[in-house]
Amino acid sequence: MAGRLAPMAQRNTWQRERVREALADAPGFVSAQSLHATLRDENTGIGLATVYRALAGLAAQGDADSLQSPDGESLYRACTSSGHHHHLICRSCGTAVEIEATAVEQWARTTAESHGFTDAEHIVDIFGLCANCAKARDARVEN
Repeated sequence: MAGRLAPMAQRNTWQRERVREALADAPGFVSAQSLHATLRDENTGIGLATVYRALAGLAAQGDADSLQSPDGESLYRACTSSGHHHHLICRSCGTAVEIEATAVEQWARTTAESHGFTDAEHIVDIFGLCANCAKARDARVEN
């Protein structure tokens, strides 16, 4: 057979739909393992491999944001906006805020062009502590 076969589209199974729902219910970014633990506690019978496949498919379709934590773990959350965007993510509780980053966009474009690159893409996610987690940490330190 000449040429390549197109990748098979993911079927919209009840398992995939349940992963989508669990992701939408999750506060901020979560790992596949964390999402799987939630589904396991609900006795869904959905396996970890199915969770990974569903999350990868949702991210590929733009229905989920995907990023790597500072530890290198893949994290996911239900995507609330379309197109290119950036995040502030709490290292403690996982809360995420989508942010505008006009200065980053200009810097990336200028830096790529100055080195002769075209069609450059970038990913910028900023990790820190949200106000609530910073306040809780400071309260623990004071006591």
